[in-house]
Amino acid sequence: MTIPNECLYIELPLTDYREAWDLQQKIVRAKTENRLVEDVILALEHPPVFTLGRRGGRENLCVSEDVLAREGIDVVKAERGGDITYHGPGQVVVYPLLNIQRARIGVADFVTVLEDVMIRTADAFGVRARRNPLNRGIWVGNSKLGSIGLAVRKGVSFHGMALNVNLDLTHFSWINPCGLKNVGMTSLSKVRAQKITVNDVQPEIKKNLERHLGIEFKPMDAETLSSLPL
Repeated sequence: MTIPNECLYIELPLTDYREAWDLQQKIVRAKTENRLVEDVILALEHPPVFTLGRRGGRENLCVSEDVLAREGIDVVKAERGGDITYHGPGQVVVYPLLNIQRARIGVADFVTVLEDVMIRTADAFGVRARRNPLNRGIWVGNSKLGSIGLAVRKGVSFHGMALNVNLDLTHFSWINPCGLKNVGMTSLSKVRAQKITVNDVQPEIKKNLERHLGIEFKPMDAETLSSLPL
């Protein structure tokens, strides 16, 4: 796969889910209105949040609203594919805002590319992950290590992938992840039984994105986002 556009790569600090979602919407709108030529990839972490995809998922939330309110954890309905999932610190989330129509790649093939990126990244830390034909993402045994949920608007992709690095997995026990019962979740640190940080993993993700997208990124600081015509 080769992305024909110049692609900006932006690492953001810990960012509220709704704030990142709003930023994605602005970038997609700018691209579909031809105000922004460059493709954009955002890499970041979120504070604790549960998100619901197009298949719904609130029925797979296993704790009460009172518990969520007490813990201060929001539940957000988004237009991405998939069911319910959890995001939190210690998980690298990547949002590829790419014109996949111009790159002539279908959604299913693009999901495979993102799986390849996570598999290669996990391998760099000695973790052998694999695909599961029944549920997209990457797995170690019967436990899910990385998830994918995409949306596409007028040929531009958004939402994306989430790789578990060293996050607290407790909140996954509050849901049936991706709508699947009796499914465990894991992280790179848990599989290796050693400390692996987001700072360790992000350069590998960036390198593997470049490799599998066939592109060299143009880095951009988060502070200069305001220079984009959004």
